[in-house]
Amino acid sequence: MYFDELKLNDNVLDALYDMRFDACTPVQEKCIPEILKGNDVLGVAQTGTGKTAAYLLPILSKLDDGGYPKSSINCVIMSPTRELAQQIDQAMQGFGYYLNGVSSVAVYGGNDGNRYDQELKSLQLGADVVIATPGRFISHMSLGNVDMSKVSFFVLDEADRMLDMGFSEDIMKIASKLPKTCQTIMFSATMPPKIEELAKTLLKNPVEIKLAVSKPAEKIKQKAYVCYETQKIGIIKDIFKSGDLKRVIIFCGSKLKVKQVNGALQKRNIKCGEMHSDLEQAQRDDIMFKFKSGQLDVLVATDIVARGIDIDDIAMVINYDVPHDAEDYVHRIGRTARADRDGVAITFVSDDDMFYFKQIEKFLDKEVDKLELPEGLGEGPEYVVSGRPKKSGSAKQRRRKDREQTAHKRKPKQNAGNDKRRGEEGQKSKDQETTSEQPAAVGPNGDTPGNKRRQNRSRQRSPKEERPENATANATGTARRERNATDNANRRNPKYNRDGKKYNAQRKPNDNVGTGKRPKGNMRTPNASPKPTNNSRHVAQQENGIKKFFKRIFGLKK
Repeated sequence: MYFDELKLNDNVLDALYDMRFDACTPVQEKCIPEILKGNDVLGVAQTGTGKTAAYLLPILSKLDDGGYPKSSINCVIMSPTRELAQQIDQAMQGFGYYLNGVSSVAVYGGNDGNRYDQELKSLQLGADVVIATPGRFISHMSLGNVDMSKVSFFVLDEADRMLDMGFSEDIMKIASKLPKTCQTIMFSATMPPKIEELAKTLLKNPVEIKLAVSKPAEKIKQKAYVCYETQKIGIIKDIFKSGDLKRVIIFCGSKLKVKQVNGALQKRNIKCGEMHSDLEQAQRDDIMFKFKSGQLDVLVATDIVARGIDIDDIAMVINYDVPHDAEDYVHRIGRTARADRDGVAITFVSDDDMFYFKQIEKFLDKEVDKLELPEGLGEGPEYVVSGRPKKSGSAKQRRRKDREQTAHKRKPKQNAGNDKRRGEEGQKSKDQETTSEQPAAVGPNGDTPGNKRRQNRSRQRSPKEERPENATANATGTARRERNATDNANRRNPKYNRDGKKYNAQRKPNDNVGTGKRPKGNMRTPNASPKPTNNSRHVAQQENGIKKFFKRIFGLKK
């Protein structure tokens, strides 16, 4: 079916014609008529099927036809990530190019104060379409910047992703402010029970449109490495050994692993960047721009890039961690082999991920080729699936287990330097063979040559006995401590000297020691008499100067 067969606005059709969009996708063909009728819609379709146009085109057509209040918010679109919100806003600008009086604003966190002021101004003036992330929209609601009383359309894009990110309470809080006449549209890539419960709460007699999750493109060459966790960085280095590989996305399961992989690639002078939620919005925008423009060859990211991000010419996708959902796997590797191009998808399967990867193979109805590990990394675990793994212990314990399982990382023990200290334990071949053949002699304490400890050669002494070499030192230390105690007491009570005698017995008529007064004369010789000084000349000069001053001012003769 073609777009001109649908009852869309002429201005919207003109924009589609300029953008070279003629035929509808299956999800667009089924959703657009129902949204135009005013029905609530629950669409289940994966990323890349045209969901954004499926709800934007009919909403823009109805807004342009009129009948909705001006200078007020008429449509709210919720997005799980900032990048998807930006992409929806860009699509909005394209589809609404010929629309008059239909405005939009993207509201998301991580921006500076200027961006926040622009958002505030647009919300207060009443933008027709608001595309927002749940957290930032809740912030504006709490500050009273948003009027939800006249909203006519409420859209949840990637609803399952928002619930996975913990936005369930925020969504319910936003939905509670909507008028009862609001039309609600929900799209999700999967349909877990929590999505069904949310749909029952928000939607009114919805029209369910479900499309089967398509398999990955046939031109994607899927391969896998069965390895331990500590071998993954080595495989990454081997893949980029040639230095000719470009346009690669590496998906990691955590932000910590993203930073580790990005650091390992930077050490090999590979142009790479990292993308995760810890970055500021300006940094994320800069990384995405550099990767799309070709300034970066490799993008190491979490799943925020797996959905809703349109990036062409991706040559390879690497799954550093196996996704626990088969549909997430399809979304990840779907970044490559677009527009009938060839692509490669490589997955690292650790012993804890074997169960999930086996489920992915069942979903694909095919077995993914397993590659041999590069030389120097040792052997990997055997690909055996026993059941769903149980995560036991902390992450630190699991990392310790991975280190223990990787034998090639261990260094051989060197006992040569310890032979003398260990006595008979450090003896080599012939002595060990002889000892193993003969019964081990048992010592008086039950020790055998194999477990004999080094003897304590220090002489037994009573608790009060001193070591000979420390006796003089202890006596000297005791005298020093007593002298310091006396000095401290004298500082607190200056009437007594170090010998405990009163200062008054040593005082002389001209001596001020011990009285708190500053001594006269030379400080080094307190008992010396002060040096006589003659200040008469200095006093005469001062008096003469004062007389000249008054004579010059007042004309005094005396």
